[in-house]
Amino acid sequence: MKLKYLSSPYLVWMVVFILVPLLMIAYFAFTTDSGSLTIKYLSDVGQYANIFVRSIWLALIATVICLIIAYPVAFILSRMDKHRQGTMLMIVMLPMWMNFLLRTYAWMTLLANNGIINHLLALAGLGPVKLINTSGAVVLGMVYNYLPFMILPLYSVMEKIDGSLFEAASDLGCSSSQTLFRVIIPLSMPGITSGVTMVFVPAISTFIISRMLGGGSNLLIGDLIEMQFLGNSYNPHLGAAISLVLMVIILVIMTVMNQFDPDDQVLM
Repeated sequence: MKLKYLSSPYLVWMVVFILVPLLMIAYFAFTTDSGSLTIKYLSDVGQYANIFVRSIWLALIATVICLIIAYPVAFILSRMDKHRQGTMLMIVMLPMWMNFLLRTYAWMTLLANNGIINHLLALAGLGPVKLINTSGAVVLGMVYNYLPFMILPLYSVMEKIDGSLFEAASDLGCSSSQTLFRVIIPLSMPGITSGVTMVFVPAISTFIISRMLGGGSNLLIGDLIEMQFLGNSYNPHLGAAISLVLMVIILVIMTVMNQFDPDDQVLM
């Protein structure tokens, strides 16, 4: 009985800040200004299919890059001495102590046409190069901002892997690549699924990064939703419909990713 009372604040929080907003989104998506039911706004979402495709594609690229970078970093961290792991984890988390907008604005300065990177390229006779307001700049911003969300889940899983398993694999004749694909990756799969989810979900719905680093030519779903609520084309019903479709896409992707989680498979 006491446990029910202890969980009451969390249940109230879920109802007020999760369930109620979801119901409001569903209401606006299926109603007009007069309150009558309609599916017009959901059908209108189809005209923005190119923006959905671009958002998914860029988020997917950023997620893959984060995984490629984070995997060896997390493995190295997990094999370090305990007293060094804390220091290295603090270095990984250090950029997160800075404001998100400030970190992205710093990249605007670095990637600008007259920025530091183009200045160095010009000195080397390789520039200037158009870096800002490109899809590459958007992906770079995603990778920089969300990389820690990939490293930490991988590290937390890899840190629990017994080192004697690597020695056993070597004694049984496994090469380094065989040990990687037959031992390390299968055991770290829960960290991979968690990291991919934690990076892909915010990446596909971001709008600050695309606006500051991508310019108007790299409109993403997050920018489109913001325009419907705060922009000149104010249309909360269409914005709610786009948000609803985005939530469905994310739920489908998370469901697919959970199929690769061995813990979930055991439970099933």
